[in-house]
Amino acid sequence: MNHFKGRQFSRDIILVAVGYYFRFNLSYRDVVEILRDRGVSVHHYGPVFKVLWRKHRQSSSQSWRTDETYIKVKGRWCYLYRAINSHGLTLDFELRKQRDYQAAYHFLKRLMTTYGRPHRLVTDQYGATLKAIKRLVKEDYLDKRAHQCSKYRNNLIEQDHRFIKRHRVRSASFKSLRTASRTLSGLEVTHDLYKKTQRELNLVGFSVVAELNAILAA
Repeated sequence: MNHFKGRQFSRDIILVAVGYYFRFNLSYRDVVEILRDRGVSVHHYGPVFKVLWRKHRQSSSQSWRTDETYIKVKGRWCYLYRAINSHGLTLDFELRKQRDYQAAYHFLKRLMTTYGRPHRLVTDQYGATLKAIKRLVKEDYLDKRAHQCSKYRNNLIEQDHRFIKRHRVRSASFKSLRTASRTLSGLEVTHDLYKKTQRELNLVGFSVVAELNAILAA
């Protein structure tokens, strides 16, 4: 599928603009200023890369950490549910208006439907999350013994939140949940690609444009 059909600018220019925004702590205005001489207009390609990323994503570890972080949308706090494996690689993410039982249940159920039953699932002790865990155990998505509540073990994902939070510091809060979800999709995918490259000790170094091109070609 040609995701760039009918666009004013070439694929390479679009990938540079979009990739720089997702990779670095830049606002849309920063990107426009950097690429102004080329007349590049940034488009929301985050959902495209999310779909392609999920299609080829596999987990090499069945030990997971899940947590939520806060994202401001139109002046109100929303909740970004995130999951990583024991290697620090991203498994999934989802932006929700509420931090409640239904949000936790649907996120965790999709996670287990995609990757199977984890050997270990580490969460916080938030009541809504624990209620969702009980239902998933009852429905046989999760072994009760696999669930752990451990602040120390969840430090890995707490640290991983920092990239997303740091990126939002420079930008104004999102104006709609749809815009937030689209943009965060690109941020999360780019962040995971970077982590994967770092883990594999790539001697060439990380190139966001090269990695996005690889996803499109896969």
